[in-house]
Amino acid sequence: MAPKKKEKQWFGAGIFYEGSEEVEVDVFKKLENRKVLSNVEKAGLLSKAEELGLTLSSIEKVGVFSKAEELGLLSLLEKAASVSPSTLASVALPALVAALLAVVIIPDDSVGLVALQAVVAGALLVGAAGLFVGSVVLGGLQEAD
Repeated sequence: MAPKKKEKQWFGAGIFYEGSEEVEVDVFKKLENRKVLSNVEKAGLLSKAEELGLTLSSIEKVGVFSKAEELGLLSLLEKAASVSPSTLASVALPALVAALLAVVIIPDDSVGLVALQAVVAGALLVGAAGLFVGSVVLGGLQEAD
């Protein structure tokens, strides 16, 4: 049987079909292979969290896990783990630009507007930083061994 010949198909500027192939990566298996839980245990992160008042019983009292299930955050996390890291990094750039635009566009005429400017720009910056860091972490988890 003759091998299939890949044909280049153009989908837009710089996007070709062979570059859009999905690679199935089990992020949770990668975490298990890298012994993340063992390293958390060895680093004493759980003890440090307990010293700061974050215990499993306090999480249970607040109902974090049940609220996460109600909101569908676990399935959202699973979908996010299958996203391309470059997509996350690409979304971070417009968020960064929007934060800069918020500072430039919102006037500094009153204390309320300055507070609004700080809140909007801060939220967008935190979101952009989270997306960028998430893309780096996800890229590390999805890289081939």
